[in-house]
Amino acid sequence: MAKKRVAVIFGGQSSEHLVSCMSAVNIMEQIDMLRYELLLIGITEKGHWLKADSLDQVRSGAWKESKVEAVISPDATKKCVILTEDGQSKSVPIDVAFPVLHGPYGEDGTIQGLLELAGIPYVGCGVLSSAVCMDKLYTKQIVETLGIRQASYVPVLVWKMRKDMDAVIKQVEERFPYPVFVKPANAGSSRGITKAKNRQELTGGLEEAARHDSKILVEETITGHEVECAVLGGGEKPVLSSGVGEILPAAEFYDYNAKYFNEESRTVIDPQLPGDSAAQVKKAAEQIFNALDGYGLARVDFFVTNQGEIIFNEINTMPGFTAISMYPLLWEARGLSKRLLVDKLILTALERKPR
Repeated sequence: MAKKRVAVIFGGQSSEHLVSCMSAVNIMEQIDMLRYELLLIGITEKGHWLKADSLDQVRSGAWKESKVEAVISPDATKKCVILTEDGQSKSVPIDVAFPVLHGPYGEDGTIQGLLELAGIPYVGCGVLSSAVCMDKLYTKQIVETLGIRQASYVPVLVWKMRKDMDAVIKQVEERFPYPVFVKPANAGSSRGITKAKNRQELTGGLEEAARHDSKILVEETITGHEVECAVLGGGEKPVLSSGVGEILPAAEFYDYNAKYFNEESRTVIDPQLPGDSAAQVKKAAEQIFNALDGYGLARVDFFVTNQGEIIFNEINTMPGFTAISMYPLLWEARGLSKRLLVDKLILTALERKPR
């Protein structure tokens, strides 16, 4: 049987560029080379699409010096990547794409739309689901209809903040006591998120969040276990949820550095949680995934209070796949190795029904 060609797309223009490269390396290491042939496409922080020649190039970052441009053709009759070097172009057909992109310009429906135009099957959620899940404000509005509790919040539009910061501060202070969490609506890996313990820190947090997005959420602080659940499936396949993993951050909260670079941060698979809250998390994760039209994979994050109440936090449609990322670890604990998991994700993509 002929090998299928997988275009692995990594990097990207978001602040999660480095995490994407780290995730891509771990995914590529697990792809069965007896069944698949790889075409590696890196996107620089400035948005330049380049062909990488090897996994070592991705590890070292040397792919950014590539002289071969690699772009996906939107022509659905071609289903190909166009490679250009020294003014000479050629088309390379691909069977499936694996967009290992986190955050804006990758996890938000943009590249999914390109792949839909191109008629190329791809790993992960579709255009609508990716866009809605990327935007924490719209995610919350949909989850509200499910009756699942989530952190209360005040939405902030940056243009209104610029017009009258004092009014925004007053609105937040009238709603919540300090501390509060300040989050860009569209960002992942905890980029731009801060914890504000007073008015000065709230002002600084709003300014930091505004660097990442034009919409901001200010949320109440929830005290409890920070847990995550992996989801797999969609379409005609049953939606499966893994066990639950708990985050034990080295920092005050699970920020970007604590997630990826602080070795003192720990994750605990199947932690001891109050009552039947672990089962509730699994059920709610599946409900949220389905309500948001999920497909392929997602990681759904919750808080669990000491009384056993579960509170939805957020959903990630292309969760981190680094060596310490929770998504693959949760499935590995259920007997699904990283290699089998990656294979299942690619097969699920190939089975996606066209619109």
